[in-house]
Amino acid sequence: MENHTGAGVKPGRRRFVEGLLGGGLFASAVSFLYPVLRYIVPPTVADLGGDEVVAAKLGEMKPNSSKIFRFGSHPGLLLLTADGEYRAMSATCTHLSCTVQYRNDLHQVWCACHNGLYDLGGRNLSGPPPRPLEAFQVHLRGDEVVVSRKREA
Repeated sequence: MENHTGAGVKPGRRRFVEGLLGGGLFASAVSFLYPVLRYIVPPTVADLGGDEVVAAKLGEMKPNSSKIFRFGSHPGLLLLTADGEYRAMSATCTHLSCTVQYRNDLHQVWCACHNGLYDLGGRNLSGPPPRPLEAFQVHLRGDEVVVSRKREA
């Protein structure tokens, strides 16, 4: 008569539990390493699409304020400085592609994801962003504020 104590089943169960634990450890390691790799290697700058867009109407914005607008399939940031000068740049942070915003209290462009700061020309001042924001040209046409890509000379 055979002994049915499950002795032949234990190695199969043990292998299953070891596989489950090993898979869990692997998944944990990947979940820790992926953000570190994304931090070290920022994404490439994507093409923003079209060459020109109407970003606002004259008189729509107050001095020392900003507006997010669509530039192709990506956001752009239009600023009206305290001096009354329009400036425009990509609103996509060069670190991890978060949308930046204008901080009128600091007179700087700020990325809330990792506290990156840019000046009003889009140059990175502090934080993890590796490159400046892409700057755009601003033209006034009638009652429209038109933003276009800077042309390569």
